[in-house]
Amino acid sequence: MRRRTCGAAVVAVAALLASAACSSSPYSDDAGAKAGTGNRTIRPVDGCGKTAWTDPADLAPGRTPARCEPLAPSARPLAKTRKITIATGTLNAEYVAPLEVALDKGEFKAEGLDVTLKVLPTPDALPLLAKGDVDALWAAPEAAVMNGVRGGFDIKWVAGNFSPGPGSKSGLWVRAKDGATAASVRMSGRTLGTMIGKGSVIAYPLQKALAKHGGGLDEIQYRQLGSADVLTALRNGGVDSAWLLDPIWRKVDGTAGYAFLGGQPQGEPLGGMLYGRTLLHDDVDAGVALLRAYIRTVNTYFASDYKKDETFVTYLSKLLKIDKAVLEATPSLRMDWEIRKGTTSRLQAAYRAQGATQGAALPEARTVDRALYGEAVGHAP
Repeated sequence: MRRRTCGAAVVAVAALLASAACSSSPYSDDAGAKAGTGNRTIRPVDGCGKTAWTDPADLAPGRTPARCEPLAPSARPLAKTRKITIATGTLNAEYVAPLEVALDKGEFKAEGLDVTLKVLPTPDALPLLAKGDVDALWAAPEAAVMNGVRGGFDIKWVAGNFSPGPGSKSGLWVRAKDGATAASVRMSGRTLGTMIGKGSVIAYPLQKALAKHGGGLDEIQYRQLGSADVLTALRNGGVDSAWLLDPIWRKVDGTAGYAFLGGQPQGEPLGGMLYGRTLLHDDVDAGVALLRAYIRTVNTYFASDYKKDETFVTYLSKLLKIDKAVLEATPSLRMDWEIRKGTTSRLQAAYRAQGATQGAALPEARTVDRALYGEAVGHAP
């Protein structure tokens, strides 16, 4: 056993689309596998039974995420090592932990993958993904991604990452003046402090929260601020409300004059792994192997409330370079590799309401592919 210790971007890369589309198809290790995900041989996977797949239409907040047994699905090493580069916006965030643990524990290597994690913001990573200079993107189907797909990018969301655990209050916080309660707050005309501004996936949960409090995405004023400035602006009155992430919201939780209005829906991941043409079509074996290693890492280390294990939290804090007390200050994320039905449609509706995208929504068939993680756990469509 191995145990263990936007728009501008679209224009800039338009010329790359043709060359990406003409890339040649490399080898396949599986005689039953063909280029693309439509003609793959799906085999039963030991340790991954009925609980390894859930109905994508199930949006219940308390639903149990898909799970295999620990150490499953077991590795199926590729005949020839592939070099894989995954772009991510940061290496020092809890939602990146499954990738860093998989790398540190040798899960990618066990599949015959030589993986590099490269820090790049999504707008910078998109042209590289289109060209094939990076193979995958650990991010979210933000407005820039949707605009890229609409402009010709062959990119799909192929695996989820997490949803908040019970007790999390990462999300929309507002200054509640004169003893106002969360129920009585009205958001129309207020200013919102956020790190990303328009076009982020928070637009969807923000839209839901605003709808309950007399506002809309087109009825608030956005103030894009640095990560260190969002809370400061909320406290000193520079903005009326702010989207506070883990663990920053803990600094106002329970404090008079602040109210939590809502966050990311529980049970619905809003980000994860995105693939370009290389892993979607040209080298699907490597694409499945990458997800297999990721899923195995979730099942082995993140299957439940992983923060109950103090030794593991200590390990994570060192690996992620995050203070242990900071990690322990918030609930465990609910790691979840599956993608819910209709999420990209709901995201696009919010982006349109913000003015971050235009035109008809892209159908899910253009934005999501569940076949690769289905194959990794032995689920046949």
